[in-house]
Amino acid sequence: MRPLGQALRYLLPYWASALGAFISMTLVAVANLTYPQLIRRAIDDGIMKGDLGATFAVAAGLLGVAIVRGGFSFTQGYLSEKTSQGAAYDMRNAIYGKLQTLSFSFHDQAQTGQLMTRVTSDVEMVRQFTGQGFLQLLSAILMFFGAATILLLMNWRLALVTLMTLPLIFASFIIFISRAHPLFMGVQARLGELNTILQENLAGIRVVKAFVREPYEADRYARANDELLLQNIRVARVFSTSFPLMFFIASLGTVAVLWYGGSQVVAGELSLGELVAFNTYLGLLMFPAFILGMVSAGIARAGASATRIFEVVDAESEVNDRPGAVPLPEVKGRVTFEDVSFRYVGAERNVLERASFVVEPGQTVAIVGTTGAGKSTIINLIPRFYDVTAGRVTVDGRDVRDVTVGSLRRQIGIVLQDTILFSGTIRENIAYGVPDASLDDVVRVAKLAHAHDFILEQPEGYNTRIGEGGVGLSGGQMQRIAIARALLLEPPILILDDSTSSVDAETEYQIQQSLSSLIEDRTTFVIAQRISTVRNADLILVLDQSRIVARGTHEQLLETNALYGEIVASQLHDDVPVPGEAVEMEE
Repeated sequence: MRPLGQALRYLLPYWASALGAFISMTLVAVANLTYPQLIRRAIDDGIMKGDLGATFAVAAGLLGVAIVRGGFSFTQGYLSEKTSQGAAYDMRNAIYGKLQTLSFSFHDQAQTGQLMTRVTSDVEMVRQFTGQGFLQLLSAILMFFGAATILLLMNWRLALVTLMTLPLIFASFIIFISRAHPLFMGVQARLGELNTILQENLAGIRVVKAFVREPYEADRYARANDELLLQNIRVARVFSTSFPLMFFIASLGTVAVLWYGGSQVVAGELSLGELVAFNTYLGLLMFPAFILGMVSAGIARAGASATRIFEVVDAESEVNDRPGAVPLPEVKGRVTFEDVSFRYVGAERNVLERASFVVEPGQTVAIVGTTGAGKSTIINLIPRFYDVTAGRVTVDGRDVRDVTVGSLRRQIGIVLQDTILFSGTIRENIAYGVPDASLDDVVRVAKLAHAHDFILEQPEGYNTRIGEGGVGLSGGQMQRIAIARALLLEPPILILDDSTSSVDAETEYQIQQSLSSLIEDRTTFVIAQRISTVRNADLILVLDQSRIVARGTHEQLLETNALYGEIVASQLHDDVPVPGEAVEMEE
């Protein structure tokens, strides 16, 4: 119930409409409780006495009550829906906002499909409970105690006979909820797995078709769908066994009324109208019980969904601003690693072991090494995508954990190996980090990244809309836009994670020529695949098995480190001479 309590707190900003819905619901309940008394009067004072005037008067009263009940039922439905939609709106924003703040380690372990299910299906389940189920629960409780009170006042002996069935009904509810909650958790989990498969398939549809794996993917989706179907059938089985039992127990109350109440009518202790009214109140008493049964299913489902929602909302990011963290002032770009080690969450060993080095402002550092040696880890620790396991990383002498994350990252330009572009225009993608940048500034950095010419060839130039993930652009074009996006920040620290891997040698040469003037005053970290990049670097770090095993310039390492020579020979590509240019090649 704790997650449901958290969910109900999202109703507080909408307390006025929630209160209006509750008042309307109360008046509907009062109208319903008035009905049996009017029926009793119609029978005892009208029909039994042959008084048509009294009968018509009661009928008019019934019509008036129906009109009032209908009006307030509409008000209750409208206000409760308005309230629940507002709460759902806030919940979706809360989840999405939290996902933006959680560290990379959370996203490394989370499945996209599961997160999508929590933002959509789980929120909708909770919304239905807060907008309908919760008010229905309150209405059922109000109706139950109202009807029970009137029954006791009318005939306490007969009331006690009928109320004896209620403990059995509530026991059935408790058993149902205890069985249904884990089943609903399973339904939502399997729905998340289904969405994960769907998301992976849509994102990788080109790979699926290239390898002719459509039948395999269809079978994988069908198996997950089968699991979801079986889980829903298990839920249906619980419903089918629980609710008939509740109806049977409720019917025993009707039998008791007819048996004991009928004998009182025959004995003259109870009028026929009172018996009919009593039986109607019994229906009003049992109806909330059935509503509670239906609501209990909603409670179980909403409780399962709320648990999944607040697993995200309450998650703690591993990368946060420390208490007392201060904004990082404009930096010169001196970066120091002091005995740094790092291990990913759940990993058995460090992926970076006791790394120490100093990079002076304006220097270019090339990072090379064997696969999995920790190259990307180094550049991920500088902007605090992850926090070090041991040691510390400093920028201009300040531990990156002592400054605010936002102020740190705003001074670091990053071009990642996997280029990500967003749906929107080319201009919006370049200006992603500086939304208010002028068109002149956007064009300037596009020219520096050698993206300007191909952008002008697009149907609407810089206002051309690109598809999801950059569909419609080549890999090289996407990377040049990403480079322009990083350059627009004018960062004192620049990180290029193999940022020219998808461009041809000529384009790469042109980008390098443009970057050469830009990196003069910037501290630049490069994970490179071409000799020209490492050859011109001020410092080269060679990594192997999570450690820095060598450092120096290109010439120094060729003479002193065999592993570097092997990497140059096997992993780093030779540059192709650009027409009209004499590019010096390594012997």
